[in-house]
Amino acid sequence: MRGLMLLFALHTADLHPPDTGSGDRWFAMDKAKHFFMAAFVQTLSFSAFRAVGLSYRHALIGATVTSSAVGIGKELYDLKTGGDASWKDLTWDGVGIAAASAVLAHTEK
Repeated sequence: MRGLMLLFALHTADLHPPDTGSGDRWFAMDKAKHFFMAAFVQTLSFSAFRAVGLSYRHALIGATVTSSAVGIGKELYDLKTGGDASWKDLTWDGVGIAAASAVLAHTEK
């Protein structure tokens, strides 16, 4: 649980640089951070769920829920603190989750 709290704390760091007039772009450093953080949370939580004895399927479902909650939580945090919540950020979170799941599909079941 402490690990997930640390991940959430790191994920809530200011990933949105000051707006320089370019707006919320689809391809930016911020989007890469969302992709890799979501993939990392997906992989870490999947491993944790497998370590406590969940089946492959249930661990993947649990990891997806966990990763999605972290991504959505980050955007809600942005909204609450005056930042800009972004559907593009959530999209990149989803792409990171899907990419990690594709890699995990090739692990030993």
